[in-house]
Amino acid sequence: MRLRRHRRGPRSVRRSSARSCARHRGRNGVGKSTLMKALAGQLPLTSGDIEWKGQALGDRPLHARLGLGIAFAPQENVVFGELTVADNLWLHLDDRKAERYEEVFQHFPLLQRRLAQRAGSLSGGERKLLSFARTMGLQARLSMLDEPTEGVQPENIDRMAAMVNRRKAAGDSFIIVEQNLEFVAAFADSVLVLDHGEVVLQGSFAALGRERIEQHMVV
Repeated sequence: MRLRRHRRGPRSVRRSSARSCARHRGRNGVGKSTLMKALAGQLPLTSGDIEWKGQALGDRPLHARLGLGIAFAPQENVVFGELTVADNLWLHLDDRKAERYEEVFQHFPLLQRRLAQRAGSLSGGERKLLSFARTMGLQARLSMLDEPTEGVQPENIDRMAAMVNRRKAAGDSFIIVEQNLEFVAAFADSVLVLDHGEVVLQGSFAALGRERIEQHMVV
């Protein structure tokens, strides 16, 4: 995916290729979720454009981008609370083949046990886990995850990281907004730190160093 600015437009450029994982960081309110919503088609662009595989996305809505292989797990309103866990998982799919979520259920048996339960009755961390599982089940070429580990139990965070690593090895790409350095340090190919919508720091985790990244997180 490529973000391209127009002259005098906002400066924000990123390419996402196969088997890549970009992680966006920054203090609260600096534009991380706004960027993700713009990439997903939930917010209109005020300037510039977004290209995916050489094709301009323009004002294509979220569901149209899903058809192009782009999935999005938002930070808030992550599940449909009145629907069951099963309905949340298969809502955007044409079939209910169990094998689509076989790997998910192996890692998160809690979700399989609660398929008939109303999603709104889950804890906040469990709802985040359900949102992550649904995105993984879509098997998109590019998955965008906004704060996926927020409220999730540590053992499940490790399993989430393992799933992302396996999908990367299979050729899928990820753009992740995340405050938890431990979650993505092992698989992030590129780290971008934002401040007021601008990229102020960019590079590999190893090259930038943990201390330098954390300095930009201080309010």
